[in-house]
Amino acid sequence: MGERGTGGRGATGALVALAVVAVVAVVAWGAWALALQGGAAGPAGEPAREETQDAPEPDAVTDPEPEPEEPSDPVADVVAGMTLEEKVAQLFVVRPEDLTHVGVQTAAGDATRAALEAHPVGGICYFAQNLVDPAQTRDMLASTQAFYEELTGLPCFLAVDEEGGTVSRVGANPAFGVERVGDMVAVQSDEEAREKAVTIGTYLADLGFNLDFAPDADIADVEGSSLARRSFGASAEVVAPRVAAQVEGFLSTGILCAAKHFPGIGGAVGDSHDGSIMTNATPEDLAASELVPFRAAMDAGVPLIMVGHLTLPNVTGDYVAASLNPKIVTGILREQLGFDGIVITDSLAMGAVVDAYSPEEIGVTALEAGVDMILMPRDFERTYQGVLDAVASGRLSEERIDESVERIVRTKLSLQG
Repeated sequence: MGERGTGGRGATGALVALAVVAVVAVVAWGAWALALQGGAAGPAGEPAREETQDAPEPDAVTDPEPEPEEPSDPVADVVAGMTLEEKVAQLFVVRPEDLTHVGVQTAAGDATRAALEAHPVGGICYFAQNLVDPAQTRDMLASTQAFYEELTGLPCFLAVDEEGGTVSRVGANPAFGVERVGDMVAVQSDEEAREKAVTIGTYLADLGFNLDFAPDADIADVEGSSLARRSFGASAEVVAPRVAAQVEGFLSTGILCAAKHFPGIGGAVGDSHDGSIMTNATPEDLAASELVPFRAAMDAGVPLIMVGHLTLPNVTGDYVAASLNPKIVTGILREQLGFDGIVITDSLAMGAVVDAYSPEEIGVTALEAGVDMILMPRDFERTYQGVLDAVASGRLSEERIDESVERIVRTKLSLQG
């Protein structure tokens, strides 16, 4: 029994020894295999864990999406590209002779082109003496427009006073062979008013005009009014819808129009061509009567309103002409009525204002009142220089000039579709 037991312990020891050798061999082989795989020892000599997959790549860094650009404003872009001199020139509508200094202009050639290059005015107003016949007028206007667009990239306002009746620069000339439109006081209906505007607008557009200083929105409600034949009548109820109908008629033919003479000169006796005119109307009178046709014109989309030269002491507390009075232009037309189209003066060569202001002062005063365009000052070049000097001195800001030029450019771009 003793030998059997001793033999069993020896065999067991041998087996244990073999097992230890085997374990050591396995461990050694595993370490060798890990080394081949690029494994590294862990902390405190622990074998490195086998990587079962590649580490994920870090997310690629991408630039943020750019913010969408605000669409550019074509009006602001045009104005930003103008010099101050070009912007100030846009504020004027003048006679062709104010540019070329000829006696009576009936053609447009090199002198016109040079004059427009020096002073690219906002518009030119033509009178009967400039308009000989259809062929001459078409050629003169087409050449002027071509020069202007080449120089500025914008259309020029080519304007005329063509109300019908006593104010007919084209219709009164038999050489044009157009239908003669009679006095507005004889109009019997809103539709007839519209038809007359379509007739006038059609022949003006055919000749090359794009702006008519019409319709007359005055209420001729006093005896002796200079507007008795030009006005549609003596009450707001008659005048307002006919003014609106004419605005729609002109615009339907592609002709811009200007309701006149804000805030209404039909109740004043006298003629502002000759001297000062005044009305005793109160603010309540204006709201109930004279302003009604202008509101109707605005509702119909009128692009321009012409301001007259009358004084309204019971409204403004002074004797400053409406066309130069901020209480009328800014206070009533802009703020009270909310008009944001082009405000243009009546002619600044008229007797009602011409002797009260120097050429250098009158244009600046109009702009200070809130006007956008200065119509036919007595001395264009001095008035133009007066505005430039007012900007240089700080009396007028360039931002104020830009405000008006933007209205003008916006309206001109509408002509280009």
